[in-house]
Amino acid sequence: MKSKIQGIKNRTVDEITGGRRMRRMRRFDWSRRLIRESHLDVNDLVWTIFLCEGTDICEPIEMMPGVERFSVDVAIEKALHAVELGIPAIAPFSREPASIKMENGAYITSPNNLINRFIREFKKFAPNIGLITDAALDPYTTHGHDGILHNGIILNDESVEMVVQGALAQAKAGADIIAPSDMMDGRIGAIRDRLDANGFQDVAIMSYAVKFSSSFYRPYRNAIGTTGLLQGDKNTYYIDPANADEAMREAEQDILEGSDMLMVKPGLPCLDIIQRLKNIFSIPVFTYQVSGEYAMLKAASAKGWIDGERAMMETLLAFKRAGCDGILTYFAVEAAKKLREMA
Repeated sequence: MKSKIQGIKNRTVDEITGGRRMRRMRRFDWSRRLIRESHLDVNDLVWTIFLCEGTDICEPIEMMPGVERFSVDVAIEKALHAVELGIPAIAPFSREPASIKMENGAYITSPNNLINRFIREFKKFAPNIGLITDAALDPYTTHGHDGILHNGIILNDESVEMVVQGALAQAKAGADIIAPSDMMDGRIGAIRDRLDANGFQDVAIMSYAVKFSSSFYRPYRNAIGTTGLLQGDKNTYYIDPANADEAMREAEQDILEGSDMLMVKPGLPCLDIIQRLKNIFSIPVFTYQVSGEYAMLKAASAKGWIDGERAMMETLLAFKRAGCDGILTYFAVEAAKKLREMA
């Protein structure tokens, strides 16, 4: 029986919609799956992990429940488990001891830093799994900045040279993709030139082209041990979160300099930026679901305010809907297990 809807000229629903009932294909699980537009797959995930010195270390990170710092030996074991789940790439970050930190962050060039040791050891076990490494200086500086600080100013060109040396050291260790997050001008072209000149033409660059000066990075800084070190803020080199057009110009510049992929950071606050980049540029676009996003979801889940597992999958799917080709996330292993259950 077709009922009339009061207040709309006594028309039926079919008269109002022209017979187009949008709910028809939502009725059954099979029909919802049949017309689903965006799909999340394990191949979309990059697992972000933290390294620390020592042996047989699994060290909880207070601000990131469920995330730990691993010594290199344990990190390899955990990463190999991620590989078994089908995760195609790992992105390691390090908490270096205070003893190696310098004003200019020169330890980034050492073959013995945590990142380079992990690369070499991991590649012995899984040579065909991708390693994506950051060449920013913040884990290595006494002041916690991504570049070289002098009289309160971040020196761009001097920072670029150190970042380039760090990128080359990572390539020599066996990194597959260099992903510099420092946001210094000209670093993509300089890295590309140095890699090519040293025979690393096949090492790709994932540019953190759009890295906003965000409030969502604090747990990460706690994880790598720079929270108490940071002098001032990073507003003079990260992008103002209000500036979408500037973000497009940054991305275009990095593409012109030779970037193979673009990164947007943080993730959820920047779905509009991801979609704009994907619509404008014919290049793979990634996002980093950063520490604050992870911590926010975990905290709300622990309080019982949200269904944590559903929220995890929904946010990852949102990145795909916006146009992401891949997602760096602390949820990668958890999400991969869920995807396996759903298969």
